[in-house]
This record gives sequence, C-alpha cells and structure tokens, in this order.
Amino acid sequence: MIIVQTPLRISFLGGGTDFEDFYKNHGGSVLSSAINKYVFIIVSERFDDMVYVNYSKKEIVDSVDKIQHELVREAMRKAGVSSSIEITTLSDVPSDGTGLGTSSSLTVGLLQALYTYKGELRTTDSLAQEACQIEIDTLGKPIGKQDQYIAAYGNLRFINFNNGSVAVDNVELTPDDKRKLSRNLLLFYTGIKRNSKRVLEEQKSTINQRIKALCEMRDLACEAKNAVLSGNFDELGNLMDHGWKLKKELTCKISCNGIDEIYKAARKAGALGGKITGSGGGGFLLLYCPEENKNKVREALIGLKELPFDLEPDGSKVILNYRRTP
Repeated sequence: MIIVQTPLRISFLGGGTDFEDFYKNHGGSVLSSAINKYVFIIVSERFDDMVYVNYSKKEIVDSVDKIQHELVREAMRKAGVSSSIEITTLSDVPSDGTGLGTSSSLTVGLLQALYTYKGELRTTDSLAQEACQIEIDTLGKPIGKQDQYIAAYGNLRFINFNNGSVAVDNVELTPDDKRKLSRNLLLFYTGIKRNSKRVLEEQKSTINQRIKALCEMRDLACEAKNAVLSGNFDELGNLMDHGWKLKKELTCKISCNGIDEIYKAARKAGALGGKITGSGGGGFLLLYCPEENKNKVREALIGLKELPFDLEPDGSKVILNYRRTP
C-alpha cells in the first residue's frame, strides 16, 4: 500500500501570468505557498486484473481506457500502470471550485503514488512537468502552471515562467517570520460557487488585450517577494489589494457584487488586502490582516466559514510505503 500526501495552495500575486500565451513572450512570476490542507492518494495492489477507483463515485473497470475520472486515467497512462490496482482519492477540502489548486495537487499526487507503486523515482520537477502535460496538453484545460509546481515543491515559493523553462525559488524566512506571516492570513469560504473553466477560458482568450495589466501583476509578485524577504509583511497586504484590482480587469467573471461587498467589509474591518483564490468568481477569499485586526474581520464576515490553516513546508511526499513480503 502506498499513501501520498500532496498540499493544496494559496497564491498571493502573479496568477494569470503563468499562462503560456503570456509568459512565452513576456515572462511570468508568481508568489505562492503550499498550505497544510491536503489531497491524499491511496494505492494498493489487487489480486484480480481489475481497476478500482474510489472518489465521490466508485468505478470498477477492466481497462484504463474505461475510467471516467480523467486525471486518474491519464496519470495511469503516463505512469504505465494498467491493471490489478485500487486507487482512492481523499481531500481535506471539496475539489469543486474552491480555488485552492485541488485538481493539480491531485494530479501530482497520483503520479507520485503510481510511480512509487512501480518502484520508480521521479524528481520533484518531473512530477510538476508531467502534471502540466496531463492537465494542459492532454486534457486541454485552460489553466496555468503554478499549481502543479507549488504542489510538487511545497513551501513559500517565487516561481518564474519563461519560454521553455520554469525556475522555482524558495523564499527563505526564519521560523519566527514564517509564523508571523501565517498569523496575518485568513481564509474564508464565500459560499459562492463558480465554473472555474468558464472564468479561465475567458481570461485566457483576452490575454492579448490585457498585456499591460498582466505585466504589472507579474512585477507586483516580485515586489511582494522582496517585501516578504525584508519582513515588511504589511506591504504584502497592500500589494495584494493592488493585485486584486488588476486581476478584476482581466474579465468581468473574476468578481461579482457579492464578492465585492465581502471584500469591502473585510477591508473596512482592518484587512489590508486580499483576493479570491484560484481563477476567481467564487470559492475562497484569502485576506492579509494584521493580527490585531483579525477578530474584527471575523466579526465583519461572521456569515462565512473560516478555514484555519498554516503555511506548509513540504511538497508532495510519500507518507506510507508498505509492501507485504510473499
């Protein structure tokens, strides 16, 4: 039996600049962190030749081609596993439209679990690359590349995207500074569901008309990295506020009246900045809030469910590898 734990993520700034249509000509940058909420993949060998897949549904098939869960199907094809296996996926957070990168974490975790099952080692970078190939190239999802890389690498990272290369840099903080940053962050579920595919498709289709805003968003990610490294965490909040205003320029689907009112209430109560995680349109709202104002913000958003979290140092990893001897 193999069990793999892969973190979800929050993205502070630069989201949207990780689309190839943008970064291949202008370069992209994001500041992102893994969090201590996870996707778990459990893989075990079966005596028969069937394939069992357990998630919100249960599939029992005699061929990989018949698997309906497209991420499981394509990860099995990529890893070269075809039969006599049972795969179970579990998540700390519902995967439907939350904006925490669940699908990419699932893909990275599946690949690591399946390669480990075969006794093969893959580098962190290759896991991220293959997850991108599955989601973007094979399945044609209108997404960028930051989620796969932060899921594979973990920690607080500054990621640069250029034509043909991805550079993942660790943002080095002392344990005390990392705890201080984490204490100034809040995550609330807006209760607003959205179709992330539609938001991303429109965002992707208008990239050429939004080059100026995207370049500014890319540069803000670099400013935010420098602010964090210097310990000026409140400046991160201010930059997030600027970045959220720019992100809303990309497409009208990124925000709505309900989200705008929630964000306005949070700012009035003491949050310096924030953003809807992921593509926008709904899901979770990430806020930067000085610790002394957190309870005021909670009171202002009392109708929303808070998701407590901390920053996660590790990326995708095997937490159990048990093989029974004959």
